[in-house]
Amino acid sequence: NGKGSTIAFMRAMLEAAGLKVHAYTSPHLVSFHERIRLAGELISENTLCSVLLECEHVNAQAPVTLFEITTAAAFLAFSRIPADVLLLETGLGGRLDATNIVPNPIASVITRISYDHRDFLGDTLEQIAGEKAGIFKKNVPAIIGPQYSDDVSKTFIEKSKIADAPIFAHGPDWSYAITEHGFDVLDKNSKHSFPIPNLLGEHQVANAATAIATLKKQTRFEVSVDAMQRGVQHAVWPARLQRLTDGPLVELLPDGFELWLDGGHNDSAGEALAMQAKHWAINDHKPLCVVVGMLGSKHAAEFLAPLAPHISALAGIAIADEPKSQTSSAIVDAAIKTGIPTSKSHDSAHEAVGWLISQNAKPARILITGSLYLAGQILKQHK
Repeated sequence: NGKGSTIAFMRAMLEAAGLKVHAYTSPHLVSFHERIRLAGELISENTLCSVLLECEHVNAQAPVTLFEITTAAAFLAFSRIPADVLLLETGLGGRLDATNIVPNPIASVITRISYDHRDFLGDTLEQIAGEKAGIFKKNVPAIIGPQYSDDVSKTFIEKSKIADAPIFAHGPDWSYAITEHGFDVLDKNSKHSFPIPNLLGEHQVANAATAIATLKKQTRFEVSVDAMQRGVQHAVWPARLQRLTDGPLVELLPDGFELWLDGGHNDSAGEALAMQAKHWAINDHKPLCVVVGMLGSKHAAEFLAPLAPHISALAGIAIADEPKSQTSSAIVDAAIKTGIPTSKSHDSAHEAVGWLISQNAKPARILITGSLYLAGQILKQHK
């Protein structure tokens, strides 16, 4: 969790330092072009079509996955446009990921590990961590973000020794602390203060701090503290606790209601959203209602369990035009099991938001969540 957000912070910091930055991320939300940034700009339609056709020709109809051929196309595009640095996000895991072909990267970064893609990565956090650690390379610094489990941290230390990769781990080597006006990042040699991140939530402080620890540890180029501070304030990453301010669902809202969007879909995303829910409750006491749509491969009860104590009502929906979506009734069943009694199935986000409005005589906060696929559909009509 936090890979894309950490890249968003690093990109903003590097660009604030005057560097040209390529970036490769997934999945996209609205347009496939979001996955490939060339020197700061989204890849153009002509360039994207050109490199995809070239890769398709070279592949000569051999078996290939969508992610593999698009990764090849991205590398082809990166090779033809000058830039100072490439920020490369693994798609799934690390050891066998299509992106894991760079023999000598500047740094390898691992954000917080939780349960996801178990059918590919393993049933335990330690197994998942072992797959993630497959990106470690000899003599390349491995920066490890905050983890939920000491066993996960131990796995990374063991894997770093096997790979002969110098480790720079949260806890023993660096740390961060939330302050009244932002947060501090500390290591054995320095302490620097940073403003509140542009991305909302305490989990985003951890992601920003991981980005800072990475840029401080690498030695290839200079990024000043000032540039990092400006990057923290200007990073943008849609559908991560994003407040929607315009669009058809916003137009449904009575005065005082708010509409939010987040693509979180697993247990630690639920934990992060629960932390923000606590913060909201302390500040304004608005009821929190949620619209949830999830893929069938995700565990709705695990995602909802941390959030359940903070939710006053839940509307379950299927993700439109997504054959792998969970049914709305399955999501409602999971919600009831986690202790959310006011839960109901609906046929659309529009219907779900209307029902949640009807459940609240006073202003409430409505959060649409459960999947980046759902978030992408919502963003097509909202901002």
